[in-house]
Amino acid sequence: MGKKRSNLDIVYDMLRVIQKASGKIRLTHLMYKANLSYAQMKKYLKELSDKGFILSERDGKNEYISLTEKGYKYILKIKEMKEFEETFGL
Repeated sequence: MGKKRSNLDIVYDMLRVIQKASGKIRLTHLMYKANLSYAQMKKYLKELSDKGFILSERDGKNEYISLTEKGYKYILKIKEMKEFEETFGL
């Protein structure tokens, strides 16, 4: 059985999935690609939205999530932290 992801890992995974989708993704695609339940996804989306990392948009009947500039910067900072941890074996 694998190790559980930390909150930081889940946030990073979500933001990276959005980034890889050219910065804009439908909710269901995000949920599946980030390997989240619907309840988990909604919880983290609210947190990310409240902090200004993502925006929610409607296009007809579909809802999309897109990254803000602050979200892109946060991805870079998390990546730096992960690289630092790996360098020192933490």
